[in-house]
Amino acid sequence: MTIKTKKGRIVIDSKLCKGCYFCVSVCPNELIVISTESNEKGYYPARFTETKDEEGCKCTGCAMCAVICPDIAIEVYRG
Repeated sequence: MTIKTKKGRIVIDSKLCKGCYFCVSVCPNELIVISTESNEKGYYPARFTETKDEEGCKCTGCAMCAVICPDIAIEVYRG
């Protein structure tokens, strides 16, 4: 019996993100990092690292990052 886990992906709007690290701290698979390049406002925004394993993307689509984001800069897609 094979158990399928939900896969997801997120999109972070780098223009809205202020690099508060909240999303980085709650991601259970450590797929979010802070960029080394600043955005137009001078902030270093978060960035989704689409790390994949043999089964595909490790993002589960849990949406914890989007829930904690004070800037509403993260969209979660599940599928």
